[in-house]
Amino acid sequence: MIKAVVFDLDGTLVKFNIDFRAVRAEVKSFLITQGTPASVLSINESIFEMLKKTEIFMKNSGKLEKDVEEIRKKAFEIAEKYELEAAKTTSLLPGVKDTLQTLKRMGLKIGLCTVNSRKSTDYIIKRFGITEYFEAVTPRDAVKRVKPDVEHLKTTFKALSVSSKEVLVVGDGIMDMKCAKDLEAIAVGLPTGVSTTAELIDAGANYVITSITDLPALIEQINKILG
Repeated sequence: MIKAVVFDLDGTLVKFNIDFRAVRAEVKSFLITQGTPASVLSINESIFEMLKKTEIFMKNSGKLEKDVEEIRKKAFEIAEKYELEAAKTTSLLPGVKDTLQTLKRMGLKIGLCTVNSRKSTDYIIKRFGITEYFEAVTPRDAVKRVKPDVEHLKTTFKALSVSSKEVLVVGDGIMDMKCAKDLEAIAVGLPTGVSTTAELIDAGANYVITSITDLPALIEQINKILG
């Protein structure tokens, strides 16, 4: 039986108006000043991918773990600056609050697993008055490796005290689907953000819904099948 639902934030619950290209450009410039060769970094990859390359380069150059950690921290501070600015103009997607209320009434535990920083995540969920619905919130600061690395979702499951097979993971991105699939959780794609329905299915979505409001009915249907 489904005992918990874990949501992604940006593109799933809220529309986050962040200039990702500007974030990547500034983080890339910073990493180059720290000695990472410009040739290995691309503005078309996420800051997490850039940091992974930087970490490998730094370790191969004999840098200490604490030096690498300091660089990660500063890069995330750059990203957070943009996130907090964007959080002021973020909008809640239609039907989110009603759906969260319904899931609570159904006795389900609700978690949030996001690559956003804790500060910007807390700001957003407080701003829309939805903090009370989440029993576990796992921003990027809470883990060493973010999704699609399974550590991120695993940390959320642990905080909710549920096993992966009892969880529905809802997200708009392929990394949400991949992560859920790797942990054998049920992956539900929502094509409201960065990925198309086909991309979500290719990444491992077990189900695709067109609106978050379809979620309670889907859970009842799955529980009937499982029961």
